[in-house]
Amino acid sequence: MALSGPRRQLINVVILGISFMFIFTAFQTGSIVEQTVLDGMHAEHSNFHGSGYYSLAIVYGVFAASTWIAPSIVTVTGPRLALVISGIIYTVFIGSFIYPVEWLLYFFSCVLGVGAAIIWTAQGNFITINSNEDTIGRNTGIFWTLLQSSLLIGNLYTFFAFGGVEHINDTARMVLYFGLLGVSCIGVISMLLLKKPSDTYNDLTVSAVMEAKQAGPWAALKLSFFLFKSREMIILSLCFAYMGLELTFFSGVYGTCLGNTAALGEDIKKYIGISGMLIGEGEILGGVAFGLLGKRTRKWGRYPIVCLGFVVHCIAFGIIFVNIPTRSPIETDPTTSYINPNLSLALFSSFLLGLGDSCYSTQMYSLLGSITPSNLCRPSPCLSSSIPSLL
Repeated sequence: MALSGPRRQLINVVILGISFMFIFTAFQTGSIVEQTVLDGMHAEHSNFHGSGYYSLAIVYGVFAASTWIAPSIVTVTGPRLALVISGIIYTVFIGSFIYPVEWLLYFFSCVLGVGAAIIWTAQGNFITINSNEDTIGRNTGIFWTLLQSSLLIGNLYTFFAFGGVEHINDTARMVLYFGLLGVSCIGVISMLLLKKPSDTYNDLTVSAVMEAKQAGPWAALKLSFFLFKSREMIILSLCFAYMGLELTFFSGVYGTCLGNTAALGEDIKKYIGISGMLIGEGEILGGVAFGLLGKRTRKWGRYPIVCLGFVVHCIAFGIIFVNIPTRSPIETDPTTSYINPNLSLALFSSFLLGLGDSCYSTQMYSLLGSITPSNLCRPSPCLSSSIPSLL
């Protein structure tokens, strides 16, 4: 029996969320421990000098630049093919950590930056054409909750695998990244189950699809620049800039800070995984509370939720500032900060980082979906990514 339009749309959103959950279980887990893993690689192979910070800087720098051309690429390939291709790119990047080679690490970081721009443009497009004004908040919340569940799965493994180790040796690294590679492959295969949403479009979306196909990729690029100059995007750019800074901090820096804070205990590296899980729990709670409860969100408005995120992050960064030593992002730091480092406070800060980020993200991306609901290539969320990625 053929599925009705709204039901197929919902199933597409759920499958998309599950696919991203698997792919980003691999990527986000790998990102959180990347610097720690490469420090272990350097400890066992003195001729290796690759840096996780440099790698992630390249990823997000190329991501920022590539967001300008990603809408044109998605216009040519369509969202489903773009999702599969970029999912494969993520998988190859994860596989490169099984035995890292310095120049390959940075090369695949560049390639991943392009893939990231494509996957998030295609994701925004696919969510939009499977939503309407009434369901965009719900669908964004469903997708966000499934996506952030990825932080629970991989980091739970990290907690058990990294217990009792001073640095991550070759065996532990290979076991971790072979597992993450397999998980990412499942995510790519899941994307093949996405259905064509063309027969579920409303009349407005059909018109937008036909216009975009006739206009071609050059029109998509021009539309990107046009939207970037719009009043709404200029105002939102400040918020996106902050989101880029805090995302970089909790996804690539804070876990390393915990692992390098000697005063937190001898077995602290395993708590990098618990930190990632608590970030994920905060993200999921926010996704459920502020995304899935879309009707109440529309009743209250988005501004109180964004303000809540601001307050939560102020508390989180204040605790981290007094609790974590200054040199911990770079090297093992045996000193204390303004107070003696406390593990419970450090992990509570992880939860607050995730909760605050979800306040911003669920509202911002839902807002973008309502600003340009009928645009096929939907460059506005992708352009919003260029600013946080650059920072």
